[in-house]
Amino acid sequence: MANRVIHFEIQADDLNRAKNFYEKALGWKITQAMTKEQGGMDYWSLDTGKGPGIGGGMYQRPKSGDKLYTYDCTIAVEDIDKAIDAVKKNGGTIDPNPDGKDKGMIPGVGWFAKAKDPEGNKFGLMQATDWKPN
Repeated sequence: MANRVIHFEIQADDLNRAKNFYEKALGWKITQAMTKEQGGMDYWSLDTGKGPGIGGGMYQRPKSGDKLYTYDCTIAVEDIDKAIDAVKKNGGTIDPNPDGKDKGMIPGVGWFAKAKDPEGNKFGLMQATDWKPN
């Protein structure tokens, strides 16, 4: 199985400003996928259109020193635990979720983890619940 990039994320200081930009500048369809009450944060789904390519998400840029001025990609994996172990064994790290665990469940989507490569670049890992990556 090839471990393909399947999702990207954008952090924004002003979610409405970013939403307007991507809708108007790129024609993306943006809808709220999760509220703070549902999952601890407001999260917006980015539909980039039909045809080849991937969709993404957008959320509030953290106010802490952990600001990220780039897109954060997510990679499909068949087994989240094996993928987490592989990251750690090869010099990467896993950023714990707010509950302190290495992975978390997004209801109806799958298991996820946030990782960093040895250079400090962030990316996500996703084991989907109802489909297998190609």
